[in-house]
Amino acid sequence: MVGNATLSSTLKVFVYGTLKTGEPNHHWLTQPENGHSRFVGEGMTLVKYPLVIASRYNIPFLLDVPDKGHNVSGEVYEIDEKMLASLDVLEDYPTYYTRRLETIVLKDSRSSQEQCWTYFLNGHKPHLLELPTMASYSSHGDHGLQYTERYRRDPHHDYRLEVIDRPTL
Repeated sequence: MVGNATLSSTLKVFVYGTLKTGEPNHHWLTQPENGHSRFVGEGMTLVKYPLVIASRYNIPFLLDVPDKGHNVSGEVYEIDEKMLASLDVLEDYPTYYTRRLETIVLKDSRSSQEQCWTYFLNGHKPHLLELPTMASYSSHGDHGLQYTERYRRDPHHDYRLEVIDRPTL
């Protein structure tokens, strides 16, 4: 468990992008001030979805288009309500991302299934479906599209306009 407190109200979250172990935003899951988390195991979505890298900052997005793309691999964590609220801030939920419970198949436990909170891009532009999809994300993958961390981004550029299909955010 990350942190010292017991999880009184446990929830599960599935992370597939920059929150995974070894990725640039994993620290969000390990900072006690964000809440508590415990790694459960590796898993993958039961339903196929397109996982793409988009925007000038090479951000991984899970698109809410069932049965297209791949069974997406990631990690499952038990978290408390405080951590869920912290992740909602990171993901700009519900404006930029939506989240809902998805069935995740755990890899190391005889294919048991868990219902996990999963974040999806909230209303993507159609051209994102033309991008290559992947089953597993790594910011240093052979795709050559390295993620740009927030502190290195242009504060005057709203990258969300590149991917969200809505007139205002």
